[in-house]
Amino acid sequence: MRPVPNPFPDSAAGAALAPARERAMLWLLALTQFTVIMDFMVMMPLAPQLMQAFHIGPAAVSGAVSAYAWCAGLSGLLAATYVDRFDRKKLLLTMFCLFTLSNLACALAPNFHVLLWSRAFAGLTGGVLGAIVMAIIGDVIPAERRGAATGIVMTSFAMAAVGGVPIGVVMAAHFGWASPFYLLVLLSFLIWFGAARVLPSLTAHMGAAAPLRQVLPNLLALFRERRHLQAFLLSVVNMTAGMLLIPFISPVLVGNMGLAPADVTWVYLAGGCATLLTARRIGRWADRAGKQRVYRWVALASIVPMLLITHLPRLPLWALMLVFPLFMVLVSGRTIPLQALLTTIPEPRKRGAFLSANSALQSLGNGLGAWLGGLTLQTDAAGHISGFGINGWLAAGLSLLTVWWVARVRGAAPQGAPA
Repeated sequence: MRPVPNPFPDSAAGAALAPARERAMLWLLALTQFTVIMDFMVMMPLAPQLMQAFHIGPAAVSGAVSAYAWCAGLSGLLAATYVDRFDRKKLLLTMFCLFTLSNLACALAPNFHVLLWSRAFAGLTGGVLGAIVMAIIGDVIPAERRGAATGIVMTSFAMAAVGGVPIGVVMAAHFGWASPFYLLVLLSFLIWFGAARVLPSLTAHMGAAAPLRQVLPNLLALFRERRHLQAFLLSVVNMTAGMLLIPFISPVLVGNMGLAPADVTWVYLAGGCATLLTARRIGRWADRAGKQRVYRWVALASIVPMLLITHLPRLPLWALMLVFPLFMVLVSGRTIPLQALLTTIPEPRKRGAFLSANSALQSLGNGLGAWLGGLTLQTDAAGHISGFGINGWLAAGLSLLTVWWVARVRGAAPQGAPA
């Protein structure tokens, strides 16, 4: 299937793309992100089946999840050295193809060692895709509409929570643990062909590409700019605050609230549906009112469900399905204006490298939050988990820090000009 040629010059891509094609491009980018998020999230509920299939303990499964996260961070950092040297479209299609092959390797893994290496390879490829997606948005969409565009792409998290992970878990229960990875391969194959047809070629940023001998100095230079460091710190602290809570919600619902593991799917389904309804609205709000202002308000409001979800008494399923959507909407919603803001920080020729480095640091923030959150928790013989309230206060404190710090994060001038 041949890609549709871009009738507009690269330098004017953001202004000249037809509205229908722009919408198709954004939803294809969202679907690309959907496969990456589902690939990461589906491993956790598959743990019991993997333990039984490969005769391993929970620590080994946790190691496979960590291998993905750390490799994603490493690949994001390395991508900062080359991501701005290639056509965004070609690089996205190449990395997405490798990501699809990594999922096929996971599905075909004959033993746990092969699965572990396949997960690491999935992290290496998937960790770059998020940065490329945001770089494309920064190149194509004018700054005044990037919040709405980011809102569309960020619905990928809600789609994964609503459809991807529950379907994957059900398929694994009926057809074996490998079936979700086969599903990902099929979906990725279809999305790849859609992206090849719809995405425009984006090469305007390549004109100022530095010689290879300057790649490493340029990477280090990213971390010497005060504006970049302020944005990196905001991004890392934002992710750390969320990951102090998110990995432990499901165990707490089962251990403390007495939910059956199957019922947890309904709680996440309710949260995902609410996020689908609000993500694009938050993005449009960020475009109208300003990305920093909207981030400040949503991050401040997210403290309420953070403290609520970590101090809940024992509640029935229907009550949890009313409470959890508030957490999902606000904690994930604050990432929408943040991601849109980050696309305005670097100069256009450095955007891909900056976002790749930021993706790596976000993975570090994810790992840091999960590690710190685990240190405070204790499980008794009955399976009851204590210490989750401490995580809530820590997350609230870090969120307050981001509310204050976001005012220091400023974009490159001129902010409004498309790449």
